[in-house]
Amino acid sequence: MSAPAPPYAVVHVVVPAHDEQDLLPACLRSLRAATSQLRRHRPEVLTRVTVVADRCSDATAALTRAAGIDLVELDAGCVGRARQAGVRRATELAGPVAADRVWVANTDADTVVPRDWLLRQLALADTGHRMVVGTVRPDHLDLDPAVLRAWHRVHSLGEGHPYVHGANLGVSLAALHRVGGFAPVAVGEDVLLVRAVQRAGLPWCATATTEVTTSARRRSRVSGGFAGFLRDLHATDVTRPAPATGPEAVCGAPGRVEEERPRAV
Repeated sequence: MSAPAPPYAVVHVVVPAHDEQDLLPACLRSLRAATSQLRRHRPEVLTRVTVVADRCSDATAALTRAAGIDLVELDAGCVGRARQAGVRRATELAGPVAADRVWVANTDADTVVPRDWLLRQLALADTGHRMVVGTVRPDHLDLDPAVLRAWHRVHSLGEGHPYVHGANLGVSLAALHRVGGFAPVAVGEDVLLVRAVQRAGLPWCATATTEVTTSARRRSRVSGGFAGFLRDLHATDVTRPAPATGPEAVCGAPGRVEEERPRAV
């Protein structure tokens, strides 16, 4: 692994949202707890949260403003563009702080993060990792028990896991700039970013120590992604494991991007 980056001065959380008025409040509450925990243990690190409200027709933007959270409004209808708008906002607000001292933590508006989420990401970043790929667990309260058992049969959540989720992905701002950030695609922007960081030869890790909980709804905001994977799993014989996703499914437009099989370094 290369030498550790300079000490991080800023942690900026980016949350893309499309009509998420029902689930966003729980997400923001969890982020408030996570940023408070980070400030408590690392008071020298500035924390920020930006919600990117993309083509919202509900109260997502209003709820964000009411919570006192930084808001970017967008009319793209594209999660890749929404995430990249968050990266641009992190760059803008970083001001004179060097990009290699800014950590960008990505999650989703339908996701709840643990209190130590940012603290653990930053601890891994401090060791020299320029990207931290975390795990996602569906909310068991939203999921049929048989589907939940099937989900566990086809997932192995541990260190060096093979999964990629935009709902749990931390990257240094310098690494994002180096690889061109998130691709302007409607699905799979997270996998494409991970591949780009890998190709650039930057140190990274896949960990289960930063696990988040995501809504187990089966009606997806996009074609594909986590909700689509759960819907397909529900529709199959839940006594059999679902097939793993191959790289060829990542770039094809209706392909599933719920998981990738990167090799941690």
